[in-house]
Amino acid sequence: MADSFASAIDGLPTRANLVDVGLRDGLQAVTSVVPTDAKLEILHGLVDAGVTTVEITSFAHPRVLPQFADAADVVAQAPRRPGVRYRALVPNLLGALRACDTAIDEVVMVVPVDPGMAAKNQNSTPDRLLTEFDSAVELAHAAGKTAVAAVATAFFAPCRGVVPESDLARVVQRVVDGGADALYLAGTTGMETPGEFFDGVRRYRAQHPGLPIGVHLHNRNGLSTVDALAALAAGADWIEGSFGGLGGDLWFPGDDSVLGNAAVEDLLVLLHGLGIDTGIDEARYGDVVARAAEITGVPAYSFVARGGTRDALAAASWPDSPPVTR
Repeated sequence: MADSFASAIDGLPTRANLVDVGLRDGLQAVTSVVPTDAKLEILHGLVDAGVTTVEITSFAHPRVLPQFADAADVVAQAPRRPGVRYRALVPNLLGALRACDTAIDEVVMVVPVDPGMAAKNQNSTPDRLLTEFDSAVELAHAAGKTAVAAVATAFFAPCRGVVPESDLARVVQRVVDGGADALYLAGTTGMETPGEFFDGVRRYRAQHPGLPIGVHLHNRNGLSTVDALAALAAGADWIEGSFGGLGGDLWFPGDDSVLGNAAVEDLLVLLHGLGIDTGIDEARYGDVVARAAEITGVPAYSFVARGGTRDALAAASWPDSPPVTR
């Protein structure tokens, strides 16, 4: 990347790892229950496109999230390919117990920094969840699985605003002390700034060298692609988004089209345009985005899905009638 725009941004890697969370964080926002076979169709498409880490389900209680009542079945039927790893999110210790009875590779437990989010999302407190996280790590390791800490509301929280750095530091240290194999800093609201992601990733990579650190991105303020660049420049090991930008916490105020996750297809266009390899085929991934929209009935929110690709525009023909001059 010598003598290029990408090389002018200190720290950008030549390769980036993208984790797709659409089958969990995406489908969590879909009110109609998607059949297991349809979920597996999407999963096969993601893996065929080159995605190597997929968060495929949640072990939340089916009464709370009926979308994931088939969690164990999805894990059991997931295609096994060399180099592909599957994650499941767990909201608490009971969820971790259920997940560890399956063939899932990685168990991700959510620990919000903000007490309000912990109460609203998990009917708990950060301290109680941190204690449960310690036990979840023991369960995961005993079952031969990787334990990942999802540090939610890392920088900004609804009904509060900016999260004090000292609060984040305390939770990060606690999950590290609890034996986390990896952690990610979650932009839960989508109102975080690139500077917050850059400073956060850089700070904790320096404090915990060797510990994989990623980021989970939402797109309320339209900055998820910039947040991704900032995190990568700071040394993030992976970036999380979803197909079509599906997902997000829809109980926040705002238009549905801005409440989702970072759209992986938009991230692909950005990163590939900078010469950063992802190992993911854009065209095949685009097919998954289109099929997922058909299955869920929710249109993709990404710029790529709505505005088309460069190849499609280059291959288009001028209409017979004169174009409108702008």
